Amino acid sequence: MSLPGLIYLIQTAMSNIQMESKHLYLYTIGCQMNVNDSELMAAKLRDCDYIQTDDIRQADLILVNTCSVRAKAEQKVFSFLGRLAGLKRKNPELIIGVGGCVAQQEGEHILKRAPMVDLVFGTRAIGRLPRLVEEVQRTGCRLVDIDMAGNGRMDLDFSKDVAKEAVSGFVTIMRGCDNFCTYCVVPYVRGRETSRTPEEILAEIRSRAAAGMREATLLGQNVNSYGKKEGLCTFSELLARADQVEDLWRLRFTTSHPKDLSEALIGAFGELQKLCHHIHLPVQSGSNRILQKMNRDYTREEYREKVRKLRNICPDIAITSDMIVGFPGESREDFEDTLDLVREIEFDGLFAFAYSDRPNAPAARFKDKIPEEERHQRLLELLALQEKYTSAKNQKYIGKIVPVLVEGFGKKQEKGAKTEELPLPQWTGRTSTNKIVHFSAEDGWREKDLTGVLVDVRIETGYSHSLRGRPIRITTSDFIKEGDETHVT
Repeated sequence: MSLPGLIYLIQTAMSNIQMESKHLYLYTIGCQMNVNDSELMAAKLRDCDYIQTDDIRQADLILVNTCSVRAKAEQKVFSFLGRLAGLKRKNPELIIGVGGCVAQQEGEHILKRAPMVDLVFGTRAIGRLPRLVEEVQRTGCRLVDIDMAGNGRMDLDFSKDVAKEAVSGFVTIMRGCDNFCTYCVVPYVRGRETSRTPEEILAEIRSRAAAGMREATLLGQNVNSYGKKEGLCTFSELLARADQVEDLWRLRFTTSHPKDLSEALIGAFGELQKLCHHIHLPVQSGSNRILQKMNRDYTREEYREKVRKLRNICPDIAITSDMIVGFPGESREDFEDTLDLVREIEFDGLFAFAYSDRPNAPAARFKDKIPEEERHQRLLELLALQEKYTSAKNQKYIGKIVPVLVEGFGKKQEKGAKTEELPLPQWTGRTSTNKIVHFSAEDGWREKDLTGVLVDVRIETGYSHSLRGRPIRITTSDFIKEGDETHVT
């Protein structure tokens, strides 16, 4: 081969190496806000030629998006980081970053505790992430960016690529919190409350719906107080405008603070066509004395009245909640008040946790801490009680035909692959009331891609935390227009 030809081959090979994309592995711990933040991280880094991978061994960059709301979530972070030490030894060029609430809370301490970590970035540094990663790669220095200074503007790129072809997507409408519940670290790690403009939010929903998102969940630490500080429209008005977005079939929101649940928002469940019949309304305790110590700013009587109004407006509404047991000073009588409230409300589901001290939260300094064993026993007692109501409510679905928005294949059947146990494609989705539904693609349905399709399913079995049924018909209009057979006999 001639020398010019050899030079050309070398230059081509070098060019291909430079153009080869790098791989990003993202590990997310925590709430829907963290899931949405991870989507934004991936979107920002795509511009730097990072492609997401599910194989951690293939990664050039590993990011851990963390949660510090409870001690267990924080412990999970450092446990995962410990498992990365071996990968770092094998590949010293590997960059490991820690973001989210633990990063904001612990800052430089993470670098001391976890020597394999190269980058620590806080909850408001996502917009700066590409520059930070590039600087670590270029200099080899370990960096910390937990700066929350400025006017609180959300300098994030809400591009339509984030939700490309996703059936359900999260749309952040506000960040931070001003409530300062005594057990909570959110105001300290996510900052004070700031809302995006309705125009910006609606533009994101429209672009993502056009790209395939059929269900939008509007996110905020307290969506009920959306826009109040900035003088924007109310949250119920924002929902009414989102309800008009073409190509969007369903609307959800979380999280809702009971003290700010307005009459207009309650009324929206009876007025807005696309608003799903489910609300997550964290009560935290059934004891007025404990609610006051938590700085929740409502009573159990006020909470019950709002639930009554919700069920009056929307009789089939599913109501889920959060509970903390073993809060400092919680007596057995206080705990019995919580059990009584659960019996009275009969929640569809409950996320219950044993209290744990969190850094910066005032309750960490409260006296009369409940012993760990007692907290654990109360938690088990509460969960056992709630299990009865969750199972009973799911049993009531048996025989009903419910519309299900199909999200994809079931977890037990990756990409629809057939097995002896699952010879038919198994699909999963959710009802308007947020019940998980599984069904098999039988008869003329076997070859259909049902992702993103609304299917009427007759429920045949009610489990503790899900339903199973048989598909009856496809109700998605664009499927019907294509002339597909939409009924199963």
